[in-house]
Amino acid sequence: IVDTIKQSPPIDVKAPYDTKSLAGKTILITGGASGFGAAFARKWAEHGSHIIIGDVNDSAGEDLIAELRSLPGSSKHHYYQHCDVTKWEDQVSLFKMAARASPTRGIDAVVASAGISEHRDVASGAPGVFDNPSDLDSDSLLPPPPPLNVLNVNLTGVMYTTHLALFWLPRNGGVSRLDVQDDTSAADDGRPIRDRHLLLVSSIAGLAPLPGQTEYTASKHGVLGLFRSLRATSWTKGIRCNVLCPYFVDTPIVPWRALALLAGGPKADIEDVVDAATRLMADEEVVGRGLLIGGRQRVVGGKLVVVDDAEYAEGEGGDGDEHRGIRNSPSAVWEVHAHDYEMVEVFVYRFVKVLNMVRIVRGWVETLKDLWAIYLSR
Repeated sequence: IVDTIKQSPPIDVKAPYDTKSLAGKTILITGGASGFGAAFARKWAEHGSHIIIGDVNDSAGEDLIAELRSLPGSSKHHYYQHCDVTKWEDQVSLFKMAARASPTRGIDAVVASAGISEHRDVASGAPGVFDNPSDLDSDSLLPPPPPLNVLNVNLTGVMYTTHLALFWLPRNGGVSRLDVQDDTSAADDGRPIRDRHLLLVSSIAGLAPLPGQTEYTASKHGVLGLFRSLRATSWTKGIRCNVLCPYFVDTPIVPWRALALLAGGPKADIEDVVDAATRLMADEEVVGRGLLIGGRQRVVGGKLVVVDDAEYAEGEGGDGDEHRGIRNSPSAVWEVHAHDYEMVEVFVYRFVKVLNMVRIVRGWVETLKDLWAIYLSR
């Protein structure tokens, strides 16, 4: 049912891509004051995107917005608002502000990048960590529930963001490319073709177990499950849904203990993560795909060998065009969960087919309503 859900063909991560489509897009980023979110914001603002950031780090968020407005080629339409993603009211307010602040009065893309990790030491057996329950047999006091802050931010917050994106993206004042695929006449109704993109951020922990980070692993598996399910239905709203799964990157979310354990081994480069995200954001033909960003490695003699910066630089492509992506190493980026909908069980097959049928019927109903209105007006 790949064609039914509008999933695009596999991504050629070696191929350059055009970033011109970033100009004029209004992109809302949760957790955008630092880490991946801030790196995305800088990259996309350089190409003329309008950036809306929500975060709890107000000083970093305000500083970043000032920086974005000073960038050459910046649209100047960049805004920050305090947002705790675990609070529904904060996210509702952020989305409303983004739509008002956008020069087009709409939101073209949403990036759910807010996230935290567990920084307490699980291995030591210290209490206050999900893996280390203590004093639950007390007869005098009701024991407190386990700490679920990581799960609340990384999964509940992402679910809030996604729910709001599903409402606001179809209201960006344009026609989705996915709608035009079904009905070419949709491009002739006077509205511009605009992107509707939801970019989720999972992790290597969404694909593999990460001992000592139980909450984090559960939350990122949840985000990946959200993507795998949602990409089969979001097309009905003209929304393309994609996901990133970065390996360990030296950002504030990674505890120092994790970095110590990774000493001497490969880590993902934040520039590779930004490049993968930019490919998904700029190439509006990419629908329902996931990218894993790992360390720069190459198979030599049947073994994985870490590629150093000098060797990697020799392999970078590009034609000198400032609008072309150039970090295209196949050793750093791979596709994940690419084949979910090539062969499905009967429930999924029938559900998606019914969904498609309902969408077609609704289209005919709206057409008949328009024809009836024209008839009555004469």
